[in-house]
Amino acid sequence: MRREQLDRIQGAMRDAGIKGWLLCNFRDSNVIASRIIGLTPETHQTRRWALLIPDQGEPQGLVHKIEPHLATGMPGSVTFYSSQIEYQDGLQRLVGDLPEVAMEYSPNNALPVVAKVDAGTVELVRSFGTKVVSSGELIARLESRLEDWQIESGIRAGNACREVMLQAFSFIRQGVEANEKITEYDVVQYILSQFSARGLVTDHDPNCSVGANSANPHYQPSAESAAVIEPGSFVLIDLWGKEEREGSVYGDITWTGYVGEEVPDEYEKVFGIVRDGRDASLEAVRKAFTEGVTVTGAELDDAARNIIDGAGFGGEFIHRTGHSISTDLHGAGTNLDNFETQDTRPILTATSFSIEPGIYLPDQFGIRSELDVIITNSGEVIVPSEPLQKSVLSIMNVEVGANV
Repeated sequence: MRREQLDRIQGAMRDAGIKGWLLCNFRDSNVIASRIIGLTPETHQTRRWALLIPDQGEPQGLVHKIEPHLATGMPGSVTFYSSQIEYQDGLQRLVGDLPEVAMEYSPNNALPVVAKVDAGTVELVRSFGTKVVSSGELIARLESRLEDWQIESGIRAGNACREVMLQAFSFIRQGVEANEKITEYDVVQYILSQFSARGLVTDHDPNCSVGANSANPHYQPSAESAAVIEPGSFVLIDLWGKEEREGSVYGDITWTGYVGEEVPDEYEKVFGIVRDGRDASLEAVRKAFTEGVTVTGAELDDAARNIIDGAGFGGEFIHRTGHSISTDLHGAGTNLDNFETQDTRPILTATSFSIEPGIYLPDQFGIRSELDVIITNSGEVIVPSEPLQKSVLSIMNVEVGANV
C-alpha cells in the first residue's frame, strides 16, 4: 500500500468518524481487505492475517510466520505469529483500547456485499470488549468516489451508450424491412461491433430479449437459442460499456421497443408505470441534492417501488431499483436497494449509479427502463443518457440520432 493510499484511507476514516479499521482475511475470503492492501487473487495466502488502520498514525499488521511475503504490502509495523493463541493475542494487541472498530460486517447481513468477515472473527473481536461496526460507508467513500476525469469518462460512456442503443434499434428496423432473418444474438453482435468502433469495452456481452424472454431480467441469448425478431416482436435491449483507458467509468442503459408502427396498449401501460417509478427515484435524488439533504439508496429504491406497488405490480418488480457504478459495472458504492437488501448508506458526491425499475410478467413480457446518474463533486445531478425514454419505441419509425 502506497503512502498516498494510506493518507486517502485515513482521511476517509476521519470523514466517517471511524477511529480504527480492522481488516481480517483468510484465504482471500475478504476480497475487500485484499484490494485495500493490494493483494491479487494470485497472491499465496493460506493463513489468517490482519491489519489495524487507525485514523491517524501508523497501521499495525499481523501475519503468519510461514507467509512473510504478505507483510511487504502492509504499511507500518508487522508482528508475526504461528499458533492460534499467538494469533488471538496479536489481534487483541492490534485492537488495543479502541472502543470500536470497523470491519467488513453488516448487522443481520442486511448488506451482503459488505459482509466478508466470518461471524467467529467478529465474536472474537467483541470478546475483547470492542464494539464492531460496519465498514460499508467507508468502503463506499474509498471505492466508489470518482475523480473529475472519471466523471467525464462516465458522461461520455453514457452518451455513447444511448447512441449505440438507437443504432441497434435502427439495425433491427433495417433487417425487418429487408425481410432478413435477424435474431437476438445478431443484435448483441451488432452492439459489440459498435462498441469496438467507438473504442468502448465491456465486461460481458450486452442483452437483447424478445417477447417472453424479456420477462427474465438476466436472460442472455446464444447463437443456438436466440429468438427471431420479426413484425410484432417486443424487444428489450440492455447494454453497458466504458472507454478503454484504465479507470474509466461505465455507462449502462436499458430501452424497450416494438417492431411495428403503433405500439400496443398493453406495452405502453406497463412502460408508463415503470417510467413513473424511474422518474420518481430520479426526482428524489435531484431534490435531495438541490436542498442539500442526505438521501440513502434505500430511500431511492422506495421512491420507485412505491409507484409500482401503488399501480398493483409490486409482486412483479423482483429486483432492486439500481446499483453502484464505477470502473466496475457493479461498483462497491451505495445500491438503490431496500428490497433484496437494505442499503442505508448515503448517496455520495462524485459517484455514479443506475436507476432501473422493472415489471416482469412471466410468459408474456418484461419492461425495464434504465438510466445512469452521476453526482459531481459539487452535487450537480447529471443523467448522461438524456433525453430519457418516455414511451415504448416504435422501432419501424426509429432513425439513428433521433431525439426520442
